[in-house]
Amino acid sequence: MGLFTCPVCGEPLRREGAACRCRNGHSYDIAKEGYVYLLPPNKKHSADPGDHKEMIAARRRFLEAGYYRVFSDRLNELVRDYVKKDHPVLFDAGCGEGYYTGRLRAFLLENGRKPEQFGVDISKSAVRAAAKKYRGISFAVGSLFAVPAVSGCADAVTDVFAPIVPEELLRVLRPGGLLLLAVPSERHLYGLKEILYDQPYENESRDTEYPGFAFLKRVPVRGKITLDTAQAVQDLFAMTPYYRKTPREGCERLARTRSLTTEIGFDFLLYRKVGEK
Repeated sequence: MGLFTCPVCGEPLRREGAACRCRNGHSYDIAKEGYVYLLPPNKKHSADPGDHKEMIAARRRFLEAGYYRVFSDRLNELVRDYVKKDHPVLFDAGCGEGYYTGRLRAFLLENGRKPEQFGVDISKSAVRAAAKKYRGISFAVGSLFAVPAVSGCADAVTDVFAPIVPEELLRVLRPGGLLLLAVPSERHLYGLKEILYDQPYENESRDTEYPGFAFLKRVPVRGKITLDTAQAVQDLFAMTPYYRKTPREGCERLARTRSLTTEIGFDFLLYRKVGEK
């Protein structure tokens, strides 16, 4: 818990028994699963923000079935190759239920590294699921627009399909630290879109510059998956942004779908924080 800060005053938190406290006396209980809740009421846009537990369960079933393992494997390799420290500090921005950061930890440990990892997500259901399954990683419920973490603490930040808040990611990274963003390729899940929409569209692809960062490279990862059960099709749908905005007719077409083959694609965008190490 030593990397987290008080969301009220910004002071570092230290663990005292079953709670985390800052020197100004603000205290936050540690849940039985091991995470800490650091999302102030004024940072919440709803009573229970982020993905709900049914969406989290769908994502876990889908990811643990291995459909996106090719992306997780490539992310692991990129962190290994671009972060050379034996004991790196790694931050997962928008950690969800923990799949990517949990597999990253196992991979680095197998390669002789001993990472210190922490993750933040706005969904309490997601963080609870992550903390319960992936021991050895510090998790907190919090906002990516005001990350409750010590400035300059991380050697690398990973952000997989989560909101990108460049100024906060820049603050959390040490000088020379790695920012690794995962964004959808142009044809990612195009087969799903062909069912959902009368006029399916490709995603926009562009290299984006962020103040304080030097762009390193784009690493494309492509594949194709076949989902052979209606449950897997619905699980995929539930973990996409289309779940909240698809017209009723598209949802009904998908509900009648028993199998699906679609292209998949991530682009990993790599950046370095500018400054002396």
